[in-house]
Amino acid sequence: MRRLALAAEAHLPSGGSGWSRETTARRVATTELSTALRMSEREAEQLVADSAVLANELRPTLEALRSGRISYRHASVLVDEARSLPEATWSAFEAEALPAAEARTPTGFRQAARAIRERVHPDSVEVRRAAAEDSRSVRIEPGRDGMAWLTAHLPAEQAIGAYRRLTEIARGLAAPDEARTLTQRRADVLADLLTDGIMPESGLGRGVRATVLVSVPVLSLLEAEHPASGASTLEGYGPISTEVARRLAAHAPSFVRLLTHPETGTVLSVGRERYAVPRDLRLWLRIRDETCRFPGCGRPAATSDIDHTVDWQHEGATRHDNLAHLCEAHHQLKHRTAWRVDQAGGGALEWRAPSGRTYRTEPAVALTG
Repeated sequence: MRRLALAAEAHLPSGGSGWSRETTARRVATTELSTALRMSEREAEQLVADSAVLANELRPTLEALRSGRISYRHASVLVDEARSLPEATWSAFEAEALPAAEARTPTGFRQAARAIRERVHPDSVEVRRAAAEDSRSVRIEPGRDGMAWLTAHLPAEQAIGAYRRLTEIARGLAAPDEARTLTQRRADVLADLLTDGIMPESGLGRGVRATVLVSVPVLSLLEAEHPASGASTLEGYGPISTEVARRLAAHAPSFVRLLTHPETGTVLSVGRERYAVPRDLRLWLRIRDETCRFPGCGRPAATSDIDHTVDWQHEGATRHDNLAHLCEAHHQLKHRTAWRVDQAGGGALEWRAPSGRTYRTEPAVALTG
């Protein structure tokens, strides 16, 4: 796939803004695989990258995988650790790591491989740390039963300092009648510091406001009379309990309440807070799309670009039926590669891959213009 993509992109000029021919080929190969095999782009990119390294650089590891002496998980760990080293050290790392892979479980091998990497790496920890800081990030992963994981990748001293600060505040909330454990109080303190007082138990005051959409079936607001009047949903997460939806809709000013019909799910109202036409249109599209509209992408619409399906310079109108949310990566993909998209009516998009395969994405919410 990588070689085919490179060949296909060879005739194109360099795209600029970091989109070299190699980058373009990698993105095309990754998106073709992810949509065809219905896997995440991260998994597809890992598959392409692992394959390229195994086939071209780490042949002994490939032979060990082919003969069954190691599993694909072992090979993936070895490739992942090798790629974090200068290429000149890969052979030395492989020679030391491969015997460990043949003798350990994947988890045990990961620990051993990291220790080998430290011995082989020619750069000091200080130099590597300076480069690694660029990878700092915060991620969210939906969990079960109305919960989610909020994960921060930070410099170690900042992560340790933040955790200890949360612990200190949580310990200060201890009281004879306090029913929450220290772990629960620590989580509540974090939520209080970062959100708009949704959980005021710790008494820490208000945090930063962030607008979130909450869809609530109309009858669910009528207390317990209609407990099964339809599912309430939280933007970027999914179904939430009626009790939580009622509380957010009634008391949280940083949440925008969307009233929906209990049977059809049709949006009846988005409130009167947003009246200006451009802002209304952005909100309308955000409700309709919910996420980036590229096949398989789940990045929230709230953090994505609004793209003209037919470009503005090609007479494309700024209308709801010529607009859709695309995250930055897929927005660039649309403009810099052979991926193409058309509006198919009703908010649906028809995507055509460079290979000629077609994919259709439907809007999250059916709205009429």
